[in-house]
Amino acid sequence: MSQAAPPYIPETAPFTAEQRAWLNGFFAGLFSGAGQNVTPVVAAPAVPVTILVGTQTGTCESVAKVAAKAMKKKNLAPKIVNMSEYDAAKLATEERVLVITSTYGEGEMPDGAKPLWEVLGADSAPRLETVKFSVLALGDSSYAKFCNAGKLFDERFEALGAKRIFARVDCDKDYDREFETWLDGVLPMLSDVPAATTTDDEPEEETGWSAKKPCPARLVENRKLNAEGSGKDTRHFSIAIDGAGLTYKVGDALGIIPKNCPELVADVLKALGCDGEEGVPGTKGEVIALRRALTEVYDLRIVGKHLLEAIAKTNAELAKLLAPEAKPDLDKYLYGREVIDLLLENPAVKFTAQEFAGLLRKLQHRLYSISSSPKANPGQVHLTVAAVRYESFGRARKGVASNFLADRVGADGPVGIFVQANNHYRLPASGDTPVIMVGPGTGVAPFRAFLQERQATGAKGKNWLFFGDQKSATDFLYREEFDAMKASGVLMRLDTAFSRDQKEKIYVQNRMLENATELFAWLEAGAHFYVCGDANRMAKDVDKALHEVISTVGNMTAEATAEYVKKLAKDKRYQRDVY
Repeated sequence: MSQAAPPYIPETAPFTAEQRAWLNGFFAGLFSGAGQNVTPVVAAPAVPVTILVGTQTGTCESVAKVAAKAMKKKNLAPKIVNMSEYDAAKLATEERVLVITSTYGEGEMPDGAKPLWEVLGADSAPRLETVKFSVLALGDSSYAKFCNAGKLFDERFEALGAKRIFARVDCDKDYDREFETWLDGVLPMLSDVPAATTTDDEPEEETGWSAKKPCPARLVENRKLNAEGSGKDTRHFSIAIDGAGLTYKVGDALGIIPKNCPELVADVLKALGCDGEEGVPGTKGEVIALRRALTEVYDLRIVGKHLLEAIAKTNAELAKLLAPEAKPDLDKYLYGREVIDLLLENPAVKFTAQEFAGLLRKLQHRLYSISSSPKANPGQVHLTVAAVRYESFGRARKGVASNFLADRVGADGPVGIFVQANNHYRLPASGDTPVIMVGPGTGVAPFRAFLQERQATGAKGKNWLFFGDQKSATDFLYREEFDAMKASGVLMRLDTAFSRDQKEKIYVQNRMLENATELFAWLEAGAHFYVCGDANRMAKDVDKALHEVISTVGNMTAEATAEYVKKLAKDKRYQRDVY
């Protein structure tokens, strides 16, 4: 008996071309198996999605990978592209674009996002009428311009005619819930082609070490780097990772899972009138004791909006500060205040343990630039960390992670760690390429790793380090190591700037200008230029000095100088690890 021809969807039917192709394939497969009790498996065409990532430390790239993994289950074909490597001319031809970007410093674009932003911000920017888009913005609400980079991309895409398929979501440091909201909203909007199979909400075992699944590691060295008489407490930490299945490259960061100070936890419990045994939600919704939750789960430093709003219900002055137009005054009020201050200043406000826990932000991991090469230190990873200690409003304050490492790891058992890859902060591919490094204070961390790596691999390229701190006698971090590298020829030049060794303060940017002729000669010879440290002041001053060196020695106009620096960045010869 002859088999009937399968039905097909005519072109006049109210379906897209992709829908028609899938349905016609489905019917063809269905009818080809008629009478054979065979269930056809018809794969729908994968729908391409471009994920543009703007990241300074690699966090957004990690988030994008999680999103891409979820998309592949939904018949989507995601492609993750760092904005620094994206050809902006292609944007007008894209159909589905997701933007995942961080903001650093005072509302600035990540370095890698700047070239694309310049194209989009220009009057000659391409129209994007065919583009469907959505933006996930990562930031820190303790900064005035929270998620500013994401907001700018979101507004500009819309202004250029792109169609927003899901509203922008702004994520704070604790971004899991917001990320899930965005992903759940975006996925069904990316494609109207039905999937052949469904894997909704199927749990997957997480592989590898991460912030959610940290590696328990042993601290084997905790050494103070500052000499007696210094006003600083900078530590060198060595952490054993042999046998842990954890690997890293120079340029990467190490994530630390910290715990809050026990004394601070005790003060918060006293202010609440709790004994610490009350049950509250843990990291996975399980019930744990309040004392443990305040130690391991919740942030006691940054005052979140939920706690502010709760206290503002009975505090009229604070309520005024929560008005949008009062944001500058609110920032001024919160500067130097922590959760304990709000509790002590508002004793009439009472919370149950469960209510209080629900008003707090989650305690976040901290990222530190790795200061060792795995080739020079097999089985170990090193960090260079300044213990943060200061006073405000009559209370002694401690940096959460820095003091956890400096004072309590070891006594508290292993420390949870993971590697945050930073693929856009790497040494040149060729060991013959000269390298210039600018890293004052703990900003020297990745450059210690770079130099160890170049030494271990026998790289022949010249190395030049600019290092600065307060006093030469007490704050010259790794002095013996760098002197030995200089003596051996690994470090060709070592220029230091100690701001308090003389009446006039001298910084690394001053040393750059003093050596402008040679610095420019190195750049002309193909040197890569690296910066690590404070984004708001040092990095800006160094960038300004770099422009001045190029303009003066190269005899260039401001426009030509700007183009020169842009090309350095485009060619990955100007890289910054700033925070």
